[in-house]
Amino acid sequence: MIDLRTGPLVVASHNKGKVREILDLLAPFGIEVKSAAELNLDEPEETGTTFEANAILKANASATASGMIAIADDSGLAVDALGGDPGIYSARWAGPTKDFSIAMQKVEEKLQALGALTPEKRRAHFISVLALAASGGEVEIFPGRVDGTLVWPPRGNQGFGYDPLFLPDGHSLTFGEMSADAKQGSGHGAALSHRARAFELFARRFLGAS
Repeated sequence: MIDLRTGPLVVASHNKGKVREILDLLAPFGIEVKSAAELNLDEPEETGTTFEANAILKANASATASGMIAIADDSGLAVDALGGDPGIYSARWAGPTKDFSIAMQKVEEKLQALGALTPEKRRAHFISVLALAASGGEVEIFPGRVDGTLVWPPRGNQGFGYDPLFLPDGHSLTFGEMSADAKQGSGHGAALSHRARAFELFARRFLGAS
């Protein structure tokens, strides 16, 4: 089993929003954390065809380059009416400048073209896979998912990525309107976001969380 007591844990991402969420989730456990950007680690090309494959690829790359244990997330928005797109290409839909207003507009235009105007035709899912990798090659994975519908226009400026589009089932606020604590379930309930649900599995296994 991977031993987190051997040194800093590397968050294998250059995405500031994603790093911030993972740091927030790790904060209560007192683990020393470094980011891939902080360590000047290169971002590997995401050549996998699944969230799991890309998460493992990123975690392995940072673990190998740093000699430390690394945790990576690969996540995205899967829209039923679009055949699961943008899926693993969620970040690429935002273009080279990572402008997610462009990505959200693209999703909406495709839904409009399909006549997907009612909530039941706008079902979507946020999916996350966390991969924990040691420099020796050992890897463990933890999946998370949350279901919901897509709203238009986008609502809220919290979070990042497609959050302002996504209305999780059973809630009246989009992820873009929720605080980080609300998404993570901090102090008042079960994890809500896909990443927080994946982290919950990781924390139970490695951090003694209940």
